[in-house]
Amino acid sequence: MTFDEGPVSGNQRTLHYPFAGIPSFLRTRIHTELPTLEADVAVIGIPSDDGSPFLPGSRLGPRRIREHSLRFGADGVYDARGDRVLLERELSGGRIVDAGDVDVLPTNPEGTWTNITESISSILARDAIPVIIGGDHAISAPVVRAWDRPIDVVHFDAHIDYTPFRHGFMYTNVQPMRHIRSMAHVRSITQVGIRSLRNHRQDVLDAIGDGNRVIGMEEYRDTGHGDVVGTLARDAAVYVSIDIDVLDMALVPGCVSGEPDGLTYDELRRSLIALAEHCDVVGFDLVEVNPLLDVATGATSYLAAHTIVEFLGHICAQPRWTAGGAARSERRDQRGQGVNDGPAAQGRR
Repeated sequence: MTFDEGPVSGNQRTLHYPFAGIPSFLRTRIHTELPTLEADVAVIGIPSDDGSPFLPGSRLGPRRIREHSLRFGADGVYDARGDRVLLERELSGGRIVDAGDVDVLPTNPEGTWTNITESISSILARDAIPVIIGGDHAISAPVVRAWDRPIDVVHFDAHIDYTPFRHGFMYTNVQPMRHIRSMAHVRSITQVGIRSLRNHRQDVLDAIGDGNRVIGMEEYRDTGHGDVVGTLARDAAVYVSIDIDVLDMALVPGCVSGEPDGLTYDELRRSLIALAEHCDVVGFDLVEVNPLLDVATGATSYLAAHTIVEFLGHICAQPRWTAGGAARSERRDQRGQGVNDGPAAQGRR
């Protein structure tokens, strides 16, 4: 790494190092007042693991993933495969912000879910796409319910996450897709990488019976990554939920529920790029990183940050994203001036 010659003011040179400075995601500016958001991308943490019936610790995921994001360039990341710099325009132009964390209410999942939905709704109302760092997988349900227009959901996971609601047991990380399936604005759910021996047969049958497309590892490898988008319309609005345990358990020691025979990173990467190219990705989350279980290097947190950065980079590299930038800015300006500030404007999310 080289630095420009000349005088150094304060600690600005030190901030080139990943161990220094305030760990906002990719060192982007911090903007937590969501109603005044002026950005195209808002990265927001949801440090909640109240939905984890087994081991706690994923509430620490957002902080640790932010720390590992400091290892990437704050002015873009070089994609050697495409010989280009991803996110250069967005980072240099201040179009990505770190929106802080949702206000989590430990032991009060209903209150936390309300805060999650309200926070994501505020981001959508400002024409930014939310990038969510979990937390356990329960948080995906209140995130998805924030949209008020039709969307498709693509779910990467080893587990079906379709456990029935019984005896008030309904706010956990084994149920988010059952919640999401019941939402009127969700057109479809595609579930990719499903393979755990701990999945219940009836839960899988329920998911299929409710119209979900379930792609197990055998089918995934038989058909290839491109088939993940096989039933999705070109430019469909898609929300993507990535449970880190979709990857093979050898890659993710910092995960409570790792499973064997999972995706390689390249397989996940290819699938995410296919989604970015084929669909209009309107938001995504990455969940279930548990720093308490990770190896000393923080390999799982680093892999999570890497996945977020690379997926976001490919989303922002698409022509549809570039073409939509001016329209997003204009709508934000109009709302700031009190123009088109009613329900119809909110419906553009």
